[in-house]
Amino acid sequence: MKYRCVECGHKLERLYIQYSPGNIRLAKCPNCMSTADEYIECELMILMIDLILHKPKAYRHLLFNLLHHKILEINPLLLISSLIFFVLDACKLWILNGNSQEWSILSLGISIFGHAIVGNLVFLCSFFVFSKSLEFVEGLSSYKEILLAILASCYLKVYMLAMLVWDFPSSAVYITDLFVMSSNLVALMVITKSSFTRCVGVCIGAHALKFFVHWVLQDL
Repeated sequence: MKYRCVECGHKLERLYIQYSPGNIRLAKCPNCMSTADEYIECELMILMIDLILHKPKAYRHLLFNLLHHKILEINPLLLISSLIFFVLDACKLWILNGNSQEWSILSLGISIFGHAIVGNLVFLCSFFVFSKSLEFVEGLSSYKEILLAILASCYLKVYMLAMLVWDFPSSAVYITDLFVMSSNLVALMVITKSSFTRCVGVCIGAHALKFFVHWVLQDL
């Protein structure tokens, strides 16, 4: 399985040359002549900042050079990521509906978690259906990589936990959703050859269906 240059996405056999323990030299990309992956020597905080800034090279490092090479662990990774994804989305619905006086805490919690599962299943299925119009790069033979890219690019949902502790206006939830959608867009563009317009259509369509399902379920 090949690595990728974080600057241009060119396939590489290796990202660095190790001469001795602790003595390595980062490889150069033969296509763009840049350092293949500068994040190897960077602190995790630098990667997180670049992910928040939506830098494509940070997403290439995360999706191709880090997560994609843990192929033997990808099934449990997908399971754990999916559970966290559902829980964080349930937290979002709890923030938006937690003040309802028509339900007990237990029944409200069960209802919200059920709505989160249904809404996100619709979201993921619609994402996969819409993604059929995209031209995948070589090596992505299944939708596991698409799923992993979606889940990994939803890291900003972790702010929902902070909103459960401190008082935030409900508008903060929708602002976070916009950041998550833009992060999904960058991740989708990184792992495909598709144009910006097509990727925007996929992301907006999937998120719009998810919002519609939550709105319908809320009125039931």
